[in-house]
Order: sequence, then C-alpha cells, then structure tokens
Amino acid sequence: MTPGEVRRLYFIIRTFLSYGLDELIPKMRITLPLRLWRYSLFWMPNRHKDKPLGERLRLALQELGPVWIKFGQMLSTRRDLFPPHIADQLALLQDKVAPFDGKLAKQQIEAAMGGLPVEAWFDDFEIKPLASASIAQVHTARLKSNGKEVVIKVIRPDILPVIKADLKLIYRLARWVPRLLPDGRRLRPTEVVREYEKTLIDELNLLRESANAIQLRRNFEDSPMLYIPEVYPDYCSEGMMVMERIYGIPVSDVATLEKNGTNMKLLAERGVQVFFTQVFRDSFFHADMHPGNIFVSYEHPENPKYIGIDCGIVGSLNKEDKRYLAENFIAFFNRDYRKVAELHVDSGWVPPDTNVEEFEFAIRTVCEPIFEKPLAEISFGHVLLNLFNTARRFNMEVQPQLVLLQKTLLYVEGVGRQLYPQLDLWKTAKPFLESWIKDQVGIPALVRAFKEKAPFWVEKMPELPELVYDSLRQGKYLQHSVDKIARELQSNHVRQGQSRYFLGIGATLVLSGTFLLVSRPEWGFDARLVNGRWSDRLVCRLAQNTLIFSSLKAGRVTYNAALFNHHLPQRNMYGWYQYLAVIDYCRHRCTAFWHQKARLHRFRSWCVDQRL
Repeated sequence: MTPGEVRRLYFIIRTFLSYGLDELIPKMRITLPLRLWRYSLFWMPNRHKDKPLGERLRLALQELGPVWIKFGQMLSTRRDLFPPHIADQLALLQDKVAPFDGKLAKQQIEAAMGGLPVEAWFDDFEIKPLASASIAQVHTARLKSNGKEVVIKVIRPDILPVIKADLKLIYRLARWVPRLLPDGRRLRPTEVVREYEKTLIDELNLLRESANAIQLRRNFEDSPMLYIPEVYPDYCSEGMMVMERIYGIPVSDVATLEKNGTNMKLLAERGVQVFFTQVFRDSFFHADMHPGNIFVSYEHPENPKYIGIDCGIVGSLNKEDKRYLAENFIAFFNRDYRKVAELHVDSGWVPPDTNVEEFEFAIRTVCEPIFEKPLAEISFGHVLLNLFNTARRFNMEVQPQLVLLQKTLLYVEGVGRQLYPQLDLWKTAKPFLESWIKDQVGIPALVRAFKEKAPFWVEKMPELPELVYDSLRQGKYLQHSVDKIARELQSNHVRQGQSRYFLGIGATLVLSGTFLLVSRPEWGFDARLVNGRWSDRLVCRLAQNTLIFSSLKAGRVTYNAALFNHHLPQRNMYGWYQYLAVIDYCRHRCTAFWHQKARLHRFRSWCVDQRL
C-alpha cells in the first residue's frame, strides 16, 4: 500500500469507530491482538451513542464521501444483507454534494467538442449548475442549431482516480468481513463490491446512459404513461451528454401534484403499469426509479404522464426469467407454494438437488402470515424480498437482474403508495401478468414462434441431408474415440493391478531376504553352511528381479532407467525416487554381501588346505 492509501484507510477506520460501528462485530470475534490494535492505533470513543445503529452507519458513509454514499445506496437495495432498520436508513442517503467550478465544466465541454468554444455550439450557457451529484453535474443551455433548451451533463474532473482508490480500499475491507462476522462468507462481500464497481464504472460512461435513454424513449414513443427526454447523440461523449430540458413536478411533491389537480389514483396505477410494461413487454427497465429521477408533467393532470430521467442504471431479463417470474408471482398470490418451489428449481435459481417439500414448507412458513392482511396492504416488493431470502437459505445464487428488479419494484411501490395510499398493487398487476402469460404460453405463442422461425427453416432445409450425414459421421468418429479411450483405460487398469500384485510379492521377498541375511550370525562361517545357502541367494535375487519386473510390467519405467539411470517419470516423482532407490540399494547390498561371503569361503578353504 502507498502512504496515501494507508492514510485514507486509517481515516476510514477512525470514522467507522467514531460512530461506534465496531458494534457490528460480535465480541467473540474480537481477539486480544485485535483489541490491542484497536485501542493503540484507533483510540476513538463513540460520539453518537444516542443514535440507533442504522443512522450511525448512514452518517459515517456520508462523512466518507460520494463513493461511499453510492455504495450505501446500493447496499440499501440488498435487503438480504441487512435487517430492515439498517436498510431503511441506508435508503435515506442523498447523493448531493457541493458543485465543482462551472469554469472547469465549461473547459471539459470544450475539450469534448474538439476544442471549440462553448458558444460555437450552445447559446445561453449557464455557468451555474442546475444540479450536482457525486458523479456529475448539470448545466443548462440552448442549442444553436435549433434553439431548443437542453441540459448538459458533465462528469466531475479527475473523479476516476478517486473512485479507483476508494474501491481498492473497499475491496480490502471486504476481505476482512468473513474473518470478523460469523455470517461473513454467506454475505459474499467481495461479490457485492464487484457488483458495485461494475455499476459505478458504467455510470461514468455517459455514452452508455445516452444509449439507454434512446432505447427507453423508443419503447415508450407516443405512450400516455411515460415520457423520456430526447437525447442528442451528436453532442454526446463518454464525459458529456446533451438531452432535452424538461419541466415537471417532482413525484415526491404530493402537495403540488394535488394543487395541480392531478388524478392521484390513476397516476399511482400507471406507475405500476409502466414498471410491468418495461419488465415483461420490453425486457429492458429503468432500474434507478427513485423519486429524484421521476417527475410528472404539468400538462393534462386528469390524464397524468410520468417523465423519467437519469437512465444510467438499467436492467434486463431473458425470456425464461420473465416467464418464471410471472408464474412465480401468480402462484405466490394464489398461495400455490408447491408451484413456487418447483419453479425455483426448474429455473435453476436454486440447485437441482433441492428438496422441494422442504423448500415448499419454508416458503409457506414465511409467507402465510403475510396473506392474513388484505391484498391492498401487502407489499409486493417485500413479498419478493421474503421469497428471495427464503430461497437463499437453500443456496440460491445471487441473480443481479433480480436484485435490480427487486430494488425497482420497491421504489415503484413506495412512490405509488405515497401518491395513493389505497393502491392495490396486486389488483393492478394481476391482469397484466395473466394476459402476458396467456400470450406467451399456448397456441398463439406456438403459432407466433413458428412464424418467426419459418424463414430460418426454409433457408436451412436444403442443407439438412448434409447436416444429418455430417452428424452421423462425427458420431461414428466419436464412438471410435470413446472405444479407444475405454480400451486404454482397461489396459491401464490391468497393468496397475499386475503391478500391485508383483510389488506385493517383491516386497515380501525383500523382507524375507533381509531377515535371512541379518538374522544368522550364530551360524558362523562353516563351509558346509556357506555352500548350503543357495536359498538365501535365490530369495534376494528373486526379490530384486520381481521388483524390477513389476515396474516394467506397469509400463512406468524402462529397464535401463530402473537399473542404472534412475530416470524418474513426471508423475509421483518423489515416490518413484524412493522406490527405485530401495531396489538399487537392495541389489548392491546383496551383491556385495555374497561377494564377501565368497571371498571368506575361499579363504577358509585355503586355510583348511594349508592346515592352519
């Protein structure tokens, strides 16, 4: 770590401790070295004992700066990681920071436009920002080409190095979590940080945001429910985006909406319809629909229309995910928990070996109390949250697209009930879901799929015989390869069995020969006994040859390698070195011993002949 990183990490830890966030760590996990380290280097009393833990965490993240504020906002959507009282506090984090100098913004705009002055492209450029956030700020102007009012979004200068430095430290802290929290491994903190990093880096590329806005605008063109401002792609770059300026009432300003005569019931229901239309019709939804990004048009308050901005974060679902999700919703509100459990297994959201009966019982236990309330009082978002939390107990993998969906649904539901507290979200959503499923499953869906695929089949039909022939030929070749591999495996198995057999015999003979050589000192060197010990020599020679033969039979070493070179195979090198060393040692010791005995025999014979 660089000195700057050490200083920043020290400041982060001191900030956490000053808000008493060490309470998150169980006392049993705070070892003596950790306690000494904490009081020697980070002596800092808790200055906010009167505040609840969730509020202290929110204040600490606000003090640490924009990167940590956005991290807290992302964590507020992961309600599987925190209890509700902490997640609710994190949701209150406001991404508002002091604006940077408008002259710097002007310089960045000029650099993005090829070095030409701002006046060459825009009239009435306002040096004072209209709004400011942690990643970018917005200035107003008028296009010189057509006179339309626009807003210019500019990325903060030198923000990328700051983000990368703080992300590096967040990764370091995430690696400590499994050691400090008993449930740390299940939380998968490194994956959470990686998800946040991807989201944050995507927000830094305004070309991506402009493409998202263009797609959403196309999806809701001429829609009475949602309006997306026009983007001017010729003026956009990675660090700058130009789009139409809109005028509307913030969706959170209920008093102004009522004063304007807005039909609040219809507005709330349309919010639900917009969400499900994006998810199920378009498979592309605005995933950052918090109140700061949603406005309501002043025009036609009796037939209100939403205005959506800030399309930096979007989500998408594939066809299978949409079908499983829609069927899950319907089965859930019909209290068909068996169907819910089976859908989770079929979709691959939980492992295929999950016990469906146990899973069904867990879902029933958690969700039955919810349905004791009237449907109008049931939170759709919290139903989905409870469902996912239960599934995670059965090793459900985190699905990023479902996390975004859950977060967006909570936003939509919260805004809808703020506008119209009697909103029955299920009554609004159920007809849409049933209509979508009917359209996707059944005869109409089959006919539509056939029509879509018909041109492809017509094009490929002449090639069908050749494809069948190639498939059969490849199948024969594959079968031949499989048979060859099977024969080789069987041959290797036989050789290994023979090797073990001969090794067992050889080891037995080595031990027998060794005992014969070392256990007869009382016999002396009587010539008759020496001459009669041919069996000893036979045992040792047989042991030596059996060990060498077992190696050759196993096909592992050559004869020369076994006897002279000690060349070792790559596999199990150390074990073979010991094995061959034992063979060589036994051979040399046996040969030397019998040479010595032969010399002693000749010496005794000479002594007898000389009558010594």
